[in-house]
Amino acid sequence: MRTQFHHNLDHLAGQLQVMCRRDGAAIATATDALLHADVELAEEVLDLCGDLEILREDCESTAVSLLALQAPVAGELRQVVTAIQLTGNLTRMGALTEHIADIARRRHPVHAVPEPVRPIVARMGAAAVAIATSAVEVLGTRDPHDAAALDDQDDVMDRLQHDLLTAVLAEDWTEGAAAAVDLALIGRYYERFADNAVEVGRRTVFMATGYTPGTWQPQSADRH
Repeated sequence: MRTQFHHNLDHLAGQLQVMCRRDGAAIATATDALLHADVELAEEVLDLCGDLEILREDCESTAVSLLALQAPVAGELRQVVTAIQLTGNLTRMGALTEHIADIARRRHPVHAVPEPVRPIVARMGAAAVAIATSAVEVLGTRDPHDAAALDDQDDVMDRLQHDLLTAVLAEDWTEGAAAAVDLALIGRYYERFADNAVEVGRRTVFMATGYTPGTWQPQSADRH
């Protein structure tokens, strides 16, 4: 019975990784849709994110079965409950990506991102893919050190969002108010995407150690 339980727990962890990989693929495609005014790519993002709802339901079903039928204890219970919370963060990452793709679709055939700020948005997209990729690895290894390090990657996104807002609010901005509003929203969506990836890391710290990120103190011995 316990062997089957741990098999199902590993399956649940794998389902979370699949969701996070889908988030990373979707944000990469959404960025391309924005930068190239490609409505077909935007539609592809909506399809990718639509699959996330099915994945979320599968994760929650697995978790509920583990709680109801397998009687997890202590650390096992912590893993199952945290997995349910993680599905929320991963689903929100997909929803934020949908918002980005929707802006690209609404503005088509016009570029939603004017040429002067495309390099910033491109870097935001790359940062989002990087933090999603790191979150996938953390979900696999459950290493609390790597999970806590996601905060550092979020700092990169925060700086890029600041750069984008600085550009659209500058006195020499000539691309119009509508573009400025879209870009403010786009910057916020990328920033919130990264925030939810950081939350994946924080929840993983708790899952692995039983401590919240604010109370867990990394020790070199933890790696042994």
